[in-house]
Amino acid sequence: MCLAVPGKVLDIDGTTARVDFGHGAVREVDVSLVDVTEGKYVLVHTGYAIQVMEEDEAKASLDLWGEILGSLKE
Repeated sequence: MCLAVPGKVLDIDGTTARVDFGHGAVREVDVSLVDVTEGKYVLVHTGYAIQVMEEDEAKASLDLWGEILGSLKE
């Protein structure tokens, strides 16, 4: 099974972007496979942005991730 997580692009330097996944999780991501600008959301798998997402779609996905991770704590 493969997992991909959405995040918001904070800034871009060449083919590397700092992406905010929420709750203080900011990571460097390779964005060479997509055409993205700062402020947009991307779907990230194994350190690579594989798709640009609409903001509402990304936020809905992040909400689901929050529910899944919250249920693991119980």
